[in-house]
Amino acid sequence: MVTEKKKILIALTPSESKRLIAKGVTNLEEVQRALRHGTIIIGLGTTNAYVAEEILNVLIGAKREKKIDRRRYAAGVITVKGTCVVGKEEREKEVIIKSGEISDESIEKAIEELSAEDVFIKGANALDAAGNAGIFLAHPTGGTIGSALGTVMARGVNFIIPVGIEKTIPFSIIEAAKRVGKERFFKSVGKPVGLMPVHGKVITEIEALRILGAEDAFPIGAGGVAKGEGSAIICAEGSAKKMEELMTLIAQIKGEAQAKVVDIECE
Repeated sequence: MVTEKKKILIALTPSESKRLIAKGVTNLEEVQRALRHGTIIIGLGTTNAYVAEEILNVLIGAKREKKIDRRRYAAGVITVKGTCVVGKEEREKEVIIKSGEISDESIEKAIEELSAEDVFIKGANALDAAGNAGIFLAHPTGGTIGSALGTVMARGVNFIIPVGIEKTIPFSIIEAAKRVGKERFFKSVGKPVGLMPVHGKVITEIEALRILGAEDAFPIGAGGVAKGEGSAIICAEGSAKKMEELMTLIAQIKGEAQAKVVDIECE
């Protein structure tokens, strides 16, 4: 006898989506493995701030606690002022974990030592219909991703890209990247940027729900008002037991405070 799948409707604000995505990333097999026996580098980013919190929470039981200031765990951001950056002196240091211990070494040194068993986590600014992710480049030489990508791709490092489906754009990122760049804009609202297509394991709310127990999930709407701007409306399917568990988790996530950052620099 085939049991009919149960469906649940989930509505998530961008900050709630970041929390869900972070839980999904933390439960990835390669992340769990590297947490015990390898290296995990969590690059700066508003979604990665939640990822860092969730991964650090796994360590708290047996290891020393480390808290991060989410408002400072970012580099490039989009605000009402446009495309901006958090000043370098205001930023948190990237979270680097080696064999279950928090490392104080520089991200440059950690990148040099990465292997195919390790994990590099970096968020994105755009996602297209083909599943390509893109990262804005405000730094003239590409910043962290510009310096890390060669090593990550050459060695086959597990490259995880957490990104909310609110960042989906109706245009090819590959094509867009050919046509823009910091020095190609005549004027800009905020800082002019380049766009780098990146290829790794993209984790949106959809993948996160599957990792956390859904048999399937798919978006059915987006947008909102009254602090619901940018929301994702998703249908998840699975057994009654798993759907109950997921709804319990979603209930815990609902009400996540809006993501904020410290003082920013814009042009």
